[in-house]
Amino acid sequence: MESNDRTPRTRQSRHTRHTRQAPGARPGGLGGPDGPGGPGGRRGVTTAPATPATPTTPTTPNTPATPAALAELVRQARGPVLVPGDAGYDAERSGFQRAYRHRPDVIVGAECAGDVVAAVRFARVQGLPVAVQATGHGLSAATDGGLLISTRRMAGVRVDAAARTARAEAGVVWGQVVEAAAPYGLAPLNGSSPGVGVISYTLGGGVGVLARTYGFAADQVRSVDLVTADARQLHVTADSDPELFRALLGGGHGLGVVTAMEFGLVPVARLYGGQLVFGGERIDEALAAYLRWTGTVPDELTSSLALIAYPDLPQLPEPLRGRYLAQIRIAYTGSAEEGERLVAPLRAVGPRVSDELREMPYADSHTIHRDPSDPHAYDGDNALLSGLDAAALLRVAALTGPDAPTMCVLQLNHLGGAMAKRGGPEGAAGSVGHRDARFALRLLSPLPGAEAVDDLGAETGDDLGDGGPGFGEAASDGPGSGEASAEGPDAALATVRALHAEALAAVAPWRIGRSVNFLFGSHGERPDAAEVARSVHDADEHRRLAGLKAHHDPENVFRFHPSGAAAADRSPAVGTAVRG
Repeated sequence: MESNDRTPRTRQSRHTRHTRQAPGARPGGLGGPDGPGGPGGRRGVTTAPATPATPTTPTTPNTPATPAALAELVRQARGPVLVPGDAGYDAERSGFQRAYRHRPDVIVGAECAGDVVAAVRFARVQGLPVAVQATGHGLSAATDGGLLISTRRMAGVRVDAAARTARAEAGVVWGQVVEAAAPYGLAPLNGSSPGVGVISYTLGGGVGVLARTYGFAADQVRSVDLVTADARQLHVTADSDPELFRALLGGGHGLGVVTAMEFGLVPVARLYGGQLVFGGERIDEALAAYLRWTGTVPDELTSSLALIAYPDLPQLPEPLRGRYLAQIRIAYTGSAEEGERLVAPLRAVGPRVSDELREMPYADSHTIHRDPSDPHAYDGDNALLSGLDAAALLRVAALTGPDAPTMCVLQLNHLGGAMAKRGGPEGAAGSVGHRDARFALRLLSPLPGAEAVDDLGAETGDDLGDGGPGFGEAASDGPGSGEASAEGPDAALATVRALHAEALAAVAPWRIGRSVNFLFGSHGERPDAAEVARSVHDADEHRRLAGLKAHHDPENVFRFHPSGAAAADRSPAVGTAVRG
């Protein structure tokens, strides 16, 4: 896992040696105790940077910073400033996604919004592009040079139970918010994994455990604290800047660095949920039954279906080892009695490998999906669908199942319900694309042997913590993986992309677009990168977002996007401000 260690205040750099001053000795406004991002700063007020009012025009892009400029950045920043060769550099640039890893010239481990301001201003003056990372779950476009802002230290969470709101800083993960809200009988619209970052997930829309009941996570946002490309701090609301606010909620990657977000909580203290798991001999029947069943359930029930061909490895539990399984995941906000009645048609499919449906506190909602917690290398694509028939789903299952050339996890999310409505505070609609989709078909494959390796550090970086036999390790010997990994990471990726393309072609009659939350991998390098960028929103929304990107970031400071086409036309459609 990721390191939260602090870099010593005095360190040896390959550029120069810097000695940090005590926080109290720093000038105000750039991360000191009374600066706009410090504990003494005012929240909820639009704040301009202390200096300068008009940022200097960037110089030649990707120019390494000068020692004098680095020394000044170190003086201004509260958090560590790291360059290649520094202790902690590899850990800071590494995240949950192991196939792609940032390789920046400079890293700022931001501890507050003032650090982000200082980092962006420094990058502009030095002509460096900027990327941001919290946990790295959604990392796709890794930096090669430039400046990386690591937000993992910005981990403050505050719950206002009376107002039913929470405020989360840029490095907060969903597990923290769930834990903070639970004592008040409240819940956020979090995703299935407690280790995913709040900010990027929400900027992409956020399809969570309660999505059909309460909509997208973006629909609950009340305000966004943003550092813009010209190093200004903005407190953005539906009233202060409705166009920017709307753009951030579903299309906001690449418009700036979000340092904090306030969002609504919902009155959910418990759930009826868990998994129904069917073995390979019943998968065809289970798939057809699930599709029929989704047309009968109320909005209070959110579900998904996953197909996984588990490798035969000793580190896996015996019931999973070497088996092809269909997992139906259930989250129902009604009573357990009514939940039992609703799932009866699924149980009628026949005997199950396991049946774990139960009433649970919402704090245990992460056990419904049991997403892997160990970092690994992977790539993924998806399709938002207007509908689906059983024959097409069975075709996708056949392509991605045990006989596939490489391991592939298929997940089908049932959408609709509150997600199909225009949500948001006081009816302010965000820019989440394709709200009319009925299903999201997601494909994810491990990339054995593709862990990022470069000449700056070890394969997995330093101080990354212990990793158990998680999804990535287990998959390295999975079906079809040996041949792909033996051919090298490029061949493994080509095999994965070809498989995903063939599987998604089977649902082409219903395909209306993509979800940015479920795009994993360097899709900007694909031959169809422009199509990928434009598939996240309809044409009108894409043009509107491109215009806002051009207005708020005309020099494309935040240019590390999953799609090269998005960067080229300044569209934030599948870009990155803070990656989960």
